[in-house]
Amino acid sequence: MATTSTTASAYGARDHARAQEGTRVDAMPVLPASTWPTPPEGVAAADLVWAETVAGGGYTHAVLARGTGLRLTDLTGDACAHLLLHCADRPWERLNVADTVKVLWNAYLGEGHLLLSDQGRVLASVVADTSGRHDALTGTSTLARNTRRYGDGTAHSASPAGRELFKLAALKHGLGPRDLPPSVSFFQGVRIAEDGTTGFTGSAGPGAAVTLLVEQDVTVLIANVPHPLDPRPAYHCGDLQVLAFRASPTRPGDARWDATPEGRRAFLNTAAHLTARGIS
Repeated sequence: MATTSTTASAYGARDHARAQEGTRVDAMPVLPASTWPTPPEGVAAADLVWAETVAGGGYTHAVLARGTGLRLTDLTGDACAHLLLHCADRPWERLNVADTVKVLWNAYLGEGHLLLSDQGRVLASVVADTSGRHDALTGTSTLARNTRRYGDGTAHSASPAGRELFKLAALKHGLGPRDLPPSVSFFQGVRIAEDGTTGFTGSAGPGAAVTLLVEQDVTVLIANVPHPLDPRPAYHCGDLQVLAFRASPTRPGDARWDATPEGRRAFLNTAAHLTARGIS
């Protein structure tokens, strides 16, 4: 005799859904973030505002306030955190990778680097880095590239492309494909040889971490997918830990503010904009 599914009715579906309360898997946000069991060193649990593990082939997104710390950790040595930043209230101002490299005279991301918008303002500062394997040159993977290499690159496939995941993350904030510029990526490195060729340097290993300090209110989009230059034929990407916490933005007198003439100008541009808007 056929049995009736417990979810065949609205009541049954409701009871089934409520029975899942408290069920956890590794790759999901922790709510509230303050219940995360291992805050970063020096951070009180009560100051955590975002705590999540993003599986390989997954994405995440959040709006973070100015003065928030964002710590990304490569748990397995196989994560690759492709990152985009948009000003939260005016998304047309967003991460500009070309200016991030050009204005600061440095193509290689690391501690002290500033992530700039096309308005010459600082969106975030890299305040700590134990990896040293990052990329501001290549961008993320595309549908065509992943389809050619892995057989599929659609967002819900077993080998999603970074740009396809960015589209989903952007949609949650009213943004579309035209709002997605080239991204930076953390934990899988690239270096340029003297002859101009691009070399993939891979990962620094499990546990490497990068901490950003948000210098304006921003929308953060992250796609955790293999680097486009990863030479392995199979789709490999490990878990990424994402923790955000209350901190303080960079201010005059901080070492980062005066580290370079170009950086100081970018901070001054940012401060002038915020002051004009009545934001300290």
